[in-house]
Amino acid sequence: MLEPLERSRKESAREYVIRVLRHNIINLNLKPGQHVSENEIAEILGVSRTPVREAFIELSRSSMVEIYPQKGTYISLIDLEMVEESRFMRCVLEIAVVKLACDMLSESDMVALEENLQLQDSCVIRKDYKRLLSLDNSFHELLFKACNKEMTYSLIKSVMAHFDRVRILNLAEMDMKRTVNDHQEILEAIKDKDKETSADLMEKHLTRVIFDQDYLTKIHPEYFKRNSNEISYLAK
Repeated sequence: MLEPLERSRKESAREYVIRVLRHNIINLNLKPGQHVSENEIAEILGVSRTPVREAFIELSRSSMVEIYPQKGTYISLIDLEMVEESRFMRCVLEIAVVKLACDMLSESDMVALEENLQLQDSCVIRKDYKRLLSLDNSFHELLFKACNKEMTYSLIKSVMAHFDRVRILNLAEMDMKRTVNDHQEILEAIKDKDKETSADLMEKHLTRVIFDQDYLTKIHPEYFKRNSNEISYLAK
């Protein structure tokens, strides 16, 4: 079921549709392999078909949807090769950032990160894994901002769709508290200005997806692309 979001006054219809679809794809409200209707989305969001069509084209460029002439548009299956590339990029860049953070984090940065962790804990209690993913991303974004690397984080964010869908599955099916504990340990190492430990913890945190994906592909095989040439099964 598509979850509409509040539209900003500054957003064009196209930008709004892209944001809503991206949110729903990452949070698995729109399932991998699911057919999406231009007419239905336009009606739900109160826009014409043109911005929806434009959004489909834009999202296809980042491999979030697949457009098949005469068949329609489908949510892309999760591509584990793209998941690994995203994980590799994040590992390289985030290990560098936590080392910088050991020297650069201010007191106000620490407070913001601590507050974020408190909100993460409340998500675990409520079993709100979708909100936890959002706070997880915010935690990492705060580290980049504190180190004056916002453009670098924007680059990471632009290629995270497949990785984030595995993460949301991970949070839904696995131990949510484990993710929060990882963040708490990383922050403690940064507070101690221990660059080696903070880097090791970040790598361990971001590499969990490799060990968990075998389990996830067994319980949700229909969500994953089995080879580089496979198309969404509903488009066959």
